[in-house]
Amino acid sequence: MTIGIGASGPGAGLAVFRGLQAAEAVGRGSIRGFAVFAAIMPSGQLLYAETQRGGSHTLFIEAETTGIDPTPQIQLATAAAIISSGPERPLPLRQFLAGEAQVGLVSGHRMPNRPGLSGMALNTEALSLMAQGLPAASAVQKVLAANPDADVGLIAIDRDGGIYAQNSHRVSQRPDVGQASRTHPITPAQVAVLHNAIDPTPSLADLVADIAIAEMGPPPIAGWITVSAPIPVIYGPENRISVNEDGMAYEIMTTDLQLTQGRQLGSAIYLHSHVHAADQVLGKTLVEPFCTVQDGILTEMSGQTTLRISYTS
Repeated sequence: MTIGIGASGPGAGLAVFRGLQAAEAVGRGSIRGFAVFAAIMPSGQLLYAETQRGGSHTLFIEAETTGIDPTPQIQLATAAAIISSGPERPLPLRQFLAGEAQVGLVSGHRMPNRPGLSGMALNTEALSLMAQGLPAASAVQKVLAANPDADVGLIAIDRDGGIYAQNSHRVSQRPDVGQASRTHPITPAQVAVLHNAIDPTPSLADLVADIAIAEMGPPPIAGWITVSAPIPVIYGPENRISVNEDGMAYEIMTTDLQLTQGRQLGSAIYLHSHVHAADQVLGKTLVEPFCTVQDGILTEMSGQTTLRISYTS
């Protein structure tokens, strides 16, 4: 039972919410019941949301309307976590997800609210260690080293944005455990996922982590170019768009020789094609239109003859 998701970085609130939605969409087992969500805002405010039944569908409501997203403010949280499982857990539900605005968050799966050898709840103990200055990884490792037989996995996010997930020795021996973590290739955003008793295992964790991290920091747009048909498509050693000083494309290079011969349909403007202006590389394209090419001349892009294309640095 239970899935825990944690995210650190801008957009963390929406990231963990979308991750839970993904788990609910494809997962079977202990899911779509209770859920506790916690988020730390850029202002330092700690916000909670919780539900006993319905998971992400009833976590946020507006009057009589369910199935809504978190507010834009919550979506932009810099640290957020969720824990969810089947329906109806003992109150208060916040015992399953520990948080302090100036310290961090501790989520997890299995029984993070159970007391450890210290007498403190395992998630609360990890949070207390972070309040004393330990980073997330050290806090979780210390708690689990002292409680190897605890029925728990913990995900901690500290005040500096560090995130760490680990199962106890006991839980790591289970046959139904999924675990995944992701770091965004451009931004400092991070995501961690732990789950059990939800199929498919372990691929569900990878799916949830991939969807969550995709919500955090899409590549920043460095600029725009304009491509207008007709325009030559030539074969060469790289995927490239050459533009003039006004950002108008005058030549497309492709590594796909077949695209330059006869009538072809495909990606003449390939994703991450280099944008060249004179001898300078401006960046890499962020969109990939469906192209029609006739005898080495691009004639149409996704049903259009002129298209603005963004690029990242």
